[in-house]
Amino acid sequence: MRREHGRHDESWWKSEMITKWANKSWRFRMENYFKSEIFNSENDKPLTWILKKKDRLSSLHLDISDSIINMKILRKCGGELKHSIKCRSIEPCSSEDYINSMEDIITRTRMGKTWIKNPMEPKIIPKNSKEDKKPVFK
Repeated sequence: MRREHGRHDESWWKSEMITKWANKSWRFRMENYFKSEIFNSENDKPLTWILKKKDRLSSLHLDISDSIINMKILRKCGGELKHSIKCRSIEPCSSEDYINSMEDIITRTRMGKTWIKNPMEPKIIPKNSKEDKKPVFK
């Protein structure tokens, strides 16, 4: 695209991107991405996850404030994680405060982690006996 149009200022490129990608299907796709993703501490890093969510919201709603963005992002965290982030932060918070508190909570606690069975642990197979096969009548 740069070869075709040459060098232009940032406002020209911004208007070109808006005309190319800011259509209804793109907006619908971005809204669905935002709604479907929930924070998982095993797969996601807090910094990248929050910044990705913030970029998606700010691209969808151009005149949205930072406090509303932070509230919407906070809703996408789990119940315990959301509660502990709210308890650690004072209400008019920036995204950096949320990122710092989320990283602190995840590294210090096991919040948001799921239990995975140890693959090295031997499997316990119940023995089949005649008593197990008999029908029980009451």
